[in-house]
Amino acid sequence: MLTNTFCHVPSIGLGTERRLWEAGLHSWQALSGTGELPVSKARAATLRAQLRESLEHLADGDAGYFSDRLRSDQHWRMFREFQHSVAYLDIETTGLGGPGDYVTTIALYDGRSIRTYVRDRNLSDFQEDIRDYRLIVTYNGKCFDLPFLREFLGVRLQQAHIDLRYALASLGYRGGLKGCERQLGIDRGELDGVDGYFGVLLWMDFLRHDNERALETLLAYNTLDVVNLETLMVHAYNLKIAQTPFASSHRLPMASHPEIPFKPDPETIGRIRSRIQPW
Repeated sequence: MLTNTFCHVPSIGLGTERRLWEAGLHSWQALSGTGELPVSKARAATLRAQLRESLEHLADGDAGYFSDRLRSDQHWRMFREFQHSVAYLDIETTGLGGPGDYVTTIALYDGRSIRTYVRDRNLSDFQEDIRDYRLIVTYNGKCFDLPFLREFLGVRLQQAHIDLRYALASLGYRGGLKGCERQLGIDRGELDGVDGYFGVLLWMDFLRHDNERALETLLAYNTLDVVNLETLMVHAYNLKIAQTPFASSHRLPMASHPEIPFKPDPETIGRIRSRIQPW
């Protein structure tokens, strides 16, 4: 979709982009000649110069160039071109970022392999491993995951970033990650009803009782989040593509669901759930 995109060029908005598409100018290559464009001569010159620059950055695999120039709700356009180097990222913490809060676990999924990181075990490996990827996908990571990693781990992620909260909201899907999953029919199985607060309780149970089953349940929950991010990303991409002239040519197949190497423990979930006071 990137090579069909013009709205990352200064002074070219979504309306102008739509007019270019309606004129049959569907790609950067289509604008490479000297023919008339349905914009002013000054804008046409700027557009052609910026598209030459865009081609260079795409050839270099520079996702950040496009991330910096697209609005947050248009970052989805980068996905197809950088799907081969994407990391779906989610963190679990002890709170929302107050004094004493910290990262407990991190999960990464790249469409092929799952990596997990646990405080006081291998959390320091995350900073090196994340360098393997050029694009990061999160849900609400712009406001939470990335600032938390920067503040509490000192990790500054320089990769391009798609925050699915914005793409999904533009499609009418709201209510947090779990709410969007429910609206799209994604079933969380034994982890239904487990949320971020429950994740804090799982971590505390692991610490207080040396309960490895609580930690495994937390990792199962954290990993399911990133696996489902891929499903949500492809859903969002295809729904957005359907609003363009490229619905038939650019639609992506749904990804297969990998086997998650962690199993939630029903006994631990039931015991913790019984201690949570209903509202």
